[in-house]
Amino acid sequence: MSTYQTHNPSTGQTVAEYPGLDDGEIDAVLARVTDGFAHWRATPPAERSAVLAAIAGGFEARSDELAAAIAEEMGKPLAEAAGEVALAASIYRWYSEHGPALLKPEALEVAGARESTVTVEAVGPLVGVMPWNYPYYQVARFAAPNLMAGNTVILKHASICAKSSALVELIQREAGLPEDAYVNVYASSDQVATMIADPRVHGVSLTGSEGAGAAVAEVAAKNLKKSVLELGGSDPLIILDTDNVDELVGTVGRARLLNAGQACNSPKRMFVPEAIYDDFVTGLTDLYSRITVGPADDETTEMGPLSSEDARDGVVEQVKTAVEQGAKLRVGGDPVDRPGAYMEPTVLTDITPEMDVYHQEVFGPVAMVYRYSDLDEALRIANDTRFGLSGSVWGTDPEEAAEVADRIEAGMVYVNEHGTTRAGLPFGGVKASGYGRELGRWGMGEFVNTKLRRVN
Repeated sequence: MSTYQTHNPSTGQTVAEYPGLDDGEIDAVLARVTDGFAHWRATPPAERSAVLAAIAGGFEARSDELAAAIAEEMGKPLAEAAGEVALAASIYRWYSEHGPALLKPEALEVAGARESTVTVEAVGPLVGVMPWNYPYYQVARFAAPNLMAGNTVILKHASICAKSSALVELIQREAGLPEDAYVNVYASSDQVATMIADPRVHGVSLTGSEGAGAAVAEVAAKNLKKSVLELGGSDPLIILDTDNVDELVGTVGRARLLNAGQACNSPKRMFVPEAIYDDFVTGLTDLYSRITVGPADDETTEMGPLSSEDARDGVVEQVKTAVEQGAKLRVGGDPVDRPGAYMEPTVLTDITPEMDVYHQEVFGPVAMVYRYSDLDEALRIANDTRFGLSGSVWGTDPEEAAEVADRIEAGMVYVNEHGTTRAGLPFGGVKASGYGRELGRWGMGEFVNTKLRRVN
């Protein structure tokens, strides 16, 4: 049996433990969402829409409580946590407003029959496996479109997100979502594999590590189930030029430290032209030396702890190995000497392909800065990664920057911003960053059956 635990990374103290799902309960969970599917898919889209709107309102009404929960669970500063709550609410609301239209039949103009129509139908119960770094946003990306489509959901959250995942389920109940349409479970990886293999489950979506994604995809493929995976990233941020180095440093430097750097689509690798490289590195080093690192519930905190001491120690070890292999440490790199999972914001330069960190995802507050004199070479290095989630290009000429952005091998590219997420924009990567898309109309299309009806 898996045990879920709230271990506050701001204090280093374990707050609560939660019993995991018993193996004998798995069949009952599967029966619930299967029975629930028969009712929920028959519920008119307008009624499903109203429930999603109520869920959005529930998130907004409980914003302080929700923010406090993830601040305690995984160390997200309260201001960032409140922003995540608002983002999750916006996703439920977007699907409430746009979902019914996305489910309407589409008439095809194909000759030879009186009517050619495409309809979309829910596929059935789904399993969602969610990570700890954005506890509400990640769930909303998966749950909102699929509930709107008429599917039912088994939600397995990260083992440190017991409280927040229970709150999500509570808000949905209060909003009128039937109990058997969404079931939150404190399940183990083996139990998730059992559920995916069961014929009553029709698909799985996972956001997480490459290893977890490969394991889930293997089980899904063996059982002919569709899977959607959003995995790691090592996003490049390419600077072409700027009118204000200091302003740019502040923007992209702080973007790297959001969520203590624990975001798949964080700008982990920064490519800076030789003409401004020294000023950029000096400015970034100075900024990171002044960042206030502190508890998630302290209003003066600019960067909170990492999600756990183990996570922090892993990133510290990556930095240490990089320096031993020849990278230059400009600032940071060490744990902060206090209880909790704190780490100093870090800048690494002079990274080469022989170093481990050149090929790894660094899931923490570490900016890796590359100097370049040839843009083609910068793009070659930017694309020399097994990841392909997102990337960005920054410059004074947006058209030129857009042309460069088109050369980045990623599922999402941005000009003069990085990692922007909105309910109506598709989210997903290529290569080892996964496959499938979430959000917008694309997210609605992953777990539905497309049926052609042709009448002569």
